[in-house]
Amino acid sequence: MTSFRMTQQAYLILLTLVDERQHGYGVIKQVAELSGGDVTLAAGTLYGNLDRLLAAGMVAADGEEIVDGRLRRYYRATDLGAQAAQAETENLARLAARAQRVLDGPRGLSRPVLGGA
Repeated sequence: MTSFRMTQQAYLILLTLVDERQHGYGVIKQVAELSGGDVTLAAGTLYGNLDRLLAAGMVAADGEEIVDGRLRRYYRATDLGAQAAQAETENLARLAARAQRVLDGPRGLSRPVLGGA
């Protein structure tokens, strides 16, 4: 297996697939909701990330169905994918804690803001 670079988009996609299988449009909606609207995936970005996650063994295809004449392909996180999402969540929590210590430090929040009065 090749080394997988966890991007914010891949992380959010994995998170949406940990609890339940989703089809592409469902993933796009869930990522937007999970990110508070900060991340909007285009179809090409979603499927490019899904291809990388599939190749890394973090996501698996989980069936297809035809809805309103269109093929809906479903995906789910594998155990490896759920573990990777958990590990990334822990990494981000440690980073946020370190960042907060910097901001709380003697020069943190008391620094003048550029362009401010």
